[in-house]
Amino acid sequence: MSFNDTIGDMLTRIRNGARIKAERVDCRNSNICQGIAKVLKDEGYINDFAVIGDGRQGILRVELRYGPKGEPIFHQMVRRSKPGRRVYVGVADMPRPLAGLGISIVSTPRGVLSDRQARAQKVGGELLCDVE
Repeated sequence: MSFNDTIGDMLTRIRNGARIKAERVDCRNSNICQGIAKVLKDEGYINDFAVIGDGRQGILRVELRYGPKGEPIFHQMVRRSKPGRRVYVGVADMPRPLAGLGISIVSTPRGVLSDRQARAQKVGGELLCDVE
């Protein structure tokens, strides 16, 4: 089975896992998915992630994080740039989800960054998703 959109698949698995209050979810491993998981961990949306070898490309295991009452930390994860329609933003056009309370994840020449990091480094790129 081939996947064209590994990022969309990863976000869907995380959303579905949070909906059923799973402890962790397994996603397909890729460099961009590792970058997204690193940004989510740095921003506090997930506890941790690890790459598990399986003899092929590996599995990205993401440990989900919940609030004190068991509610998910995020309300929605929206894929912005898709394989059929890429969305690119400059520093001045970078969105601020929930007026700065959420994050946007951007793929830049300096790696996968949150919108705050991209603004601080004054670099734009492909807008991957919003987390609110």
